[in-house]
Amino acid sequence: MRVSSLIAVAAATAPLAVSAAGTLGYALGARHPDGTCKSQQDYEDDFDVLNKISPNPSSTPLKQLDPHTENLPIVRTYAQIDGAIQDTPCSVTGAILPAAQAKGFKVVIGLWAEALDADVNEFHKYAKQYESTVYAVTVGSESLYRYYHETDGHTTGLSNDQLNSAINTYTQAMLDIDLKFPVGTADSWNVYNDGTADNVIQNTNVSILLVNAFGYWQNVSICNASLTYFDDLTQAYTHINSVADRPIELWNGETGWPTTAGASYGGAVDGINEAYTFFKQGVCALLGWNKNVFYFEAFDEPWKPASTGLSNQTEPETGWGLYNSDRTPKFPNNDYSCTFDTMETNSNILC
Repeated sequence: MRVSSLIAVAAATAPLAVSAAGTLGYALGARHPDGTCKSQQDYEDDFDVLNKISPNPSSTPLKQLDPHTENLPIVRTYAQIDGAIQDTPCSVTGAILPAAQAKGFKVVIGLWAEALDADVNEFHKYAKQYESTVYAVTVGSESLYRYYHETDGHTTGLSNDQLNSAINTYTQAMLDIDLKFPVGTADSWNVYNDGTADNVIQNTNVSILLVNAFGYWQNVSICNASLTYFDDLTQAYTHINSVADRPIELWNGETGWPTTAGASYGGAVDGINEAYTFFKQGVCALLGWNKNVFYFEAFDEPWKPASTGLSNQTEPETGWGLYNSDRTPKFPNNDYSCTFDTMETNSNILC
């Protein structure tokens, strides 16, 4: 593992002295545990639970370049017509935006780039009415990773040129109806670091990038996971900043640790105490360094199929939630707090 500047900070920090912390957001699914679609009330119930998690100082601002309104809690979505179960597509926008407005949340609107027209049409039905609730828009979710790094012969995802075209198409569609949101994409840390995403980074319509990074998917044990996570993000952020010719807002777009009993990915073993340890030592530390994080994900999703990592090993994606699918807490003693102390210990922290 390469020792990065961020890891050097981690090694020297015990405890962290936090004058400002990053913002913790949540990836939020569109479906019930049985795969049926959520309603506005379901999202409101989700937000009621997420409002109870407050690891940041209340004064923490969202780090948007041109913020619409005051600090609010935040979630991200992936598509506005969720077609993950082909026979039962879910209309997301019309349910989540009024719920977010009612409960005081911001939403990063995800547009599925391979079905852009349908997603844009759905989003723009409601965008004007709930404009102040929208934090930003991401076009594509790991589109480059799926195109260039998965071993399926470029049958999924988008090329650089295709993704840039989708971003530009959405930007113009937004401007055509007098909307102006920060626009960008979400992808894996390695495509930002290895130059794959350079053309997208240099697209002047891009003002926000979500960088996904998981110690888990790097085949490392829980006691090495946080350092791997910090190093991956540092490499990606450093490369983005070296390529960009303007300020770009950066978020850790996804991170987390699964809790599915009996499952593992190489040296990474699922478990509740493992997830708790990663949250305390990884997520909380990154927040303490004034970096923004979206935790993947808010609630377990038992309906989901398995995922495949870089080694082509599959692993269930049903147990990645901070909370169980019924919204009950997972962590010991319902402890979702952040002390921002990289050396924090208790009987449930494993390292």
